[in-house]
Amino acid sequence: MNIAVVSKKFDLSQDTLRYYERVGMIPPVNRTPSGIRDYTEENCKWVELAKCMRSAGLPVEVMIEYLKLTQQGDETIPARRELLLEQREQLLAQKAAIESTLDRLNFKIERYEIAMETGVLSWDREEV
Repeated sequence: MNIAVVSKKFDLSQDTLRYYERVGMIPPVNRTPSGIRDYTEENCKWVELAKCMRSAGLPVEVMIEYLKLTQQGDETIPARRELLLEQREQLLAQKAAIESTLDRLNFKIERYEIAMETGVLSWDREEV
């Protein structure tokens, strides 16, 4: 599969795919005799993982480290697990912060909806 097909499949620019490969977020992609990238299903799995992790906000450096560990073999399984556990904890903290913000927004929206119905804006707790 060439880079244009992979780009379209994952909705990533060709430049992004080249960057992922260049910095080591995905393994090197095989080339045809004429030098054109030839993505395998395995390459596509790495692209999918990289896209997923980046969309969740994981740092590029984490993906690079994860790939390096994977390439070193099964003896790095504990280290890979630990890396993923750390990232999960960070994501859970971000999720909690987002949920807290959503709760506050929902409260404020509810108060404004009541105010629009009654003509009176009141707060049940100290809010602005």
